[in-house]
Amino acid sequence: MGLFEKRRARKFFIYVQDYEEDDAKSHEGLDLHKVTTRELISKYGLEDDTVDFIGHALALHRDDNYLDEPAIDTVKRMKLYAESLARFQGGSPYIYPLYGLGELPQAFARLSAVYGGTYMLNKPECKVEFDESGKAFGVTSEGETAKCKKVVCDPSYLPDKVKKVGRVARAICIMKHPIPDTKDSHSVQIILPKKQLKRKSDMYVFCCSYAHNVAPKGKFVAFVSTEAETDKPEIELKPGIDLLGPVEETFFDMYDRFEPVNAAEEDNCFLTTSYDATTHFETTVKDVLALYSKITGKELDLSVDLNAASAGENDAA
Repeated sequence: MGLFEKRRARKFFIYVQDYEEDDAKSHEGLDLHKVTTRELISKYGLEDDTVDFIGHALALHRDDNYLDEPAIDTVKRMKLYAESLARFQGGSPYIYPLYGLGELPQAFARLSAVYGGTYMLNKPECKVEFDESGKAFGVTSEGETAKCKKVVCDPSYLPDKVKKVGRVARAICIMKHPIPDTKDSHSVQIILPKKQLKRKSDMYVFCCSYAHNVAPKGKFVAFVSTEAETDKPEIELKPGIDLLGPVEETFFDMYDRFEPVNAAEEDNCFLTTSYDATTHFETTVKDVLALYSKITGKELDLSVDLNAASAGENDAA
């Protein structure tokens, strides 16, 4: 990417940062609810590689349909990226929990207990029970049935209520070093846009290390994943694996992706979708928020005024 192109990309990024939906002066005469992303980008004359970077690495779009959709969504996504980048120290918009993602359900378990929830761990062969009208009323394991009004589960528990929508190819790589050319970072996310790879979908690379207490001292763990287009993950994932440098051991995996097809209001079953190939978890968070709305009939508002939050922290200090 040339210097001139970088400058133009930066100008576009600054425009997004300055954009305020309720402030007409920041719109530069554009109605982003009507102007498409393609039309907005053409205003700045960006090169195709820069457009790929903006759409897939900053806005986290998984395909190019966004180019012909209202630009407001892409601008909001980029603004979120910019605000997150400024929010956390370390030059990244992403955070990752120590001891790995297993800490998230543990935190939920503790919060659940505060409100009277009960966790039953390591229960084998769980079976969802239905009454004569087809409504779920409990889950049985080892001869015991836990009664409930609603069942929330992933597709593996109710395979007759989901449909296959795709397949993910994934590699887990063990290394003794950080990914080259990443400034020796212990936590890295790389997005390879599909156009660069001449594929139908993007490829994702994520790396964490012993610094996150997820590996022995001196070890790094990298994940490379994409939407599978063949039955040969070792070939499909090669572009991502080639970025890692020397690898001690690689484990390949492929799994089907499912989406629910049931009517939750009729059977009391609320199913999640399977994990896709992305490593930034945006789709998973959206799935959880949608599930919350289905279960409660309410919208969960997680929006935060970052300026107000920062001011509050300063006052507390």
